[in-house]
Amino acid sequence: MPIPELELHLDDFEAADHQTGQSFWHAVKINQDQLTPLAEHHSPSRANSFYVLHDRSATWGHPGEPQIVALQLQRDLKAKTFSFAFKMLPLPSMAQSWLIHRGCPPDAIDLNPELGSTPADEATRALERRLMGDGDHYAYGYSYTSDDPDDWVTVVALRALDERAPSPFRVVVEEVDTDAWTHTLREGGFATVEEALQWCDDRLGGTAGPLPPVRPAMSFTRPAAMPKAPGLHPPGRSR
Repeated sequence: MPIPELELHLDDFEAADHQTGQSFWHAVKINQDQLTPLAEHHSPSRANSFYVLHDRSATWGHPGEPQIVALQLQRDLKAKTFSFAFKMLPLPSMAQSWLIHRGCPPDAIDLNPELGSTPADEATRALERRLMGDGDHYAYGYSYTSDDPDDWVTVVALRALDERAPSPFRVVVEEVDTDAWTHTLREGGFATVEEALQWCDDRLGGTAGPLPPVRPAMSFTRPAAMPKAPGLHPPGRSR
């Protein structure tokens, strides 16, 4: 199907202030023709819009950058002004989670099945549903997206916010089969941030073993803080 255009429904609306206008131009408008709407929901009043977008230009940007955009538009229908919030994220399910926790109805932001790859199995669908629902239980620390057709993969390192959570550090890996145009999503558990990042680096280098299973935490000590992107990368990987 043809790539759908992003419609922001902002005719006759102005930014709430100068700073909002400048930020919106640099974050969204300047790149609008490269943003593909994978999912969108508009509230009945049209005061709020929620989008999951694929940034097609990211493939030409900094290596490994996330390619998914979560965007919320808030319109003041009387004043005819708008504000917005957005976040770059590595996986569509993480963008859906971010929007859901900003007020989007969970059953209203399903991905368009005609765009992007489809889940290859029930394990993938189940993990995507869980990430949508409890994404706020984890801090997003690092990701790397490689859209090489011969090895299309995204690795994401997360830290559980609950100190009692099993396997306080998680790695989620999405692998795309470019022939079947399907994807799998799998999760592994790690005791330390160093182990999680090393597995990511090994996977990107093609030398990783199987993901270790998520196991119960050995103690209730608070896990070490996950370093924050940008600037974080696993040992040995040049960004």
